[in-house]
Amino acid sequence: MAEHKKRKCKYLVATGCLVQRYKKELEKAIPEVDLWIACEEYEEFDTKIKELLKEEKQATYQLDYHNRTITTGDKMAYLKIAEGCSNRCTYCAIPSIRGPFVSRTMEDILKEAEQLANQGIEELIVIAQDTTKYGVDLYGEPYLAKLLQELEKIETIKWIRFLYSYPETITDELIQVVKNSSKICHYFDIPIQHISSKVLKRMNRKSDSQSVRKVVQKLRTEIPDVILRTTFIVGFPGETKEDFEELYDFVKETRFDKLGVFMYSKEDGTPASRLKEQIHPATKKSRHRKIMQLQQKIAKEVLEEKIGKTYEVLIEAKSFDNQYYIGRSKMDVPDMDGVVLIKNIQETEDKIGQFVKCKMVEAKEYDLIGEIEE
Repeated sequence: MAEHKKRKCKYLVATGCLVQRYKKELEKAIPEVDLWIACEEYEEFDTKIKELLKEEKQATYQLDYHNRTITTGDKMAYLKIAEGCSNRCTYCAIPSIRGPFVSRTMEDILKEAEQLANQGIEELIVIAQDTTKYGVDLYGEPYLAKLLQELEKIETIKWIRFLYSYPETITDELIQVVKNSSKICHYFDIPIQHISSKVLKRMNRKSDSQSVRKVVQKLRTEIPDVILRTTFIVGFPGETKEDFEELYDFVKETRFDKLGVFMYSKEDGTPASRLKEQIHPATKKSRHRKIMQLQQKIAKEVLEEKIGKTYEVLIEAKSFDNQYYIGRSKMDVPDMDGVVLIKNIQETEDKIGQFVKCKMVEAKEYDLIGEIEE
């Protein structure tokens, strides 16, 4: 971008986590940047931009948080409901970069959601670092369930989903709201990270093995068609062979619909980076491979159970060879999960951006193949 500025732009502004953490170093390394805005300075964004433009006689600038430029397509948008995190997991630097968890007011969120709907958005993906903790700092109790019920009332919104549900803050109220809704996707993304209580304690997680298993069982009992996605970290400092085997067996018996695995890596300034029992990189790779090989088999078997069933699908694009539509069902989060490839593309008019009924006819490792039902 610094090179691009030399050719076409007058100013270069940089903001985000990297600026928050390494501003002084970056100022020396990239002098072409005219303005650095750290995360803690977002409230001053408007003022700083105006100061940068003060010599421009014709310059006008106005910051409007609710009139967003949508970069995620015509139908889907992310809706951020909080900033920062207060969990202090020992492997994570986010609290030191983004600060403690701070919720937006419900009124502010709903105003933005209405504006997105007015711009043609029909799928809202509610996000925060710890979504299920929304409202505790403002209202004294978790308010995610109440927020979702208010979002449901926006008439033109068809799908609502939320990401990052910590197991210890998934309440009975939230489960019932999801269960009884036709708009809220029956989808829980739960960052479990491990199942060994010993490893979870070293990670400073608030759950243990028993409580994690209990919430998974409750979700599947209360919402039989629920889609469960999770992430795990292998090779965390001190993870023994027995800890890993417990995790492997848990993945095998639980059969998550969607699952990602990360190899532990040191984050500057985190407590875990200073632990002595660091795991050898080759061991991390081996454990990562074993879990992913297991999950690939499980994922295909789970998808094969969908064959013959009909689901609503949002068509977002065509394949590069124009042989398939590419879409997502309520079971799929963009860029994280698989897609639905639709075969009978030549038999219909252009349906990109439309919601269609699609019968599943074939399953790949992570994707489904379907046909539009007229």
